[in-house]
Amino acid sequence: MFVSTFVNRIDRKGRVSVPATFRAALRTQEFEGIVAFPTLGQPAYEGCGMDFMERLSASVDEFDMFSPKRDELAAIVFAEAHQLAFDGEGRISLPSMMIEHCGIDAEVAFVGRGRSFQIWEPVAFRQHAAEVRRRALSEGATLPVRPVAPGGKAP
Repeated sequence: MFVSTFVNRIDRKGRVSVPATFRAALRTQEFEGIVAFPTLGQPAYEGCGMDFMERLSASVDEFDMFSPKRDELAAIVFAEAHQLAFDGEGRISLPSMMIEHCGIDAEVAFVGRGRSFQIWEPVAFRQHAAEVRRRALSEGATLPVRPVAPGGKAP
């Protein structure tokens, strides 16, 4: 699970350290790094492990081959995704298109979202989070909690 928000500096070569707890959550993955793709409607990238990408691929496969919906989803998620390998110090190199899309300058925010995380420019994320909180409060947002399945894991 990816929880909490971490802000790390990006160096002039575009490298940034992925938070240790996020790297730990990815430790069992075959690919030693993250996969990131642009979010829709936000200046951020969604980050995850290859296992989550495989789940997304299986979801896209639910649509008929060559259907417009399948083509759109595949283009959104997979065509613009980047596999970003960890270096020996747990850093990734952010591609220039990712830096531009997020408006990243000196720092990067890694924002936990449970089974995935997002990458933001920190000030933009704080503004986004404040707006989301305001909207949730005004709409009286609730979250149903799923029961725990036998064996102690949530479905």
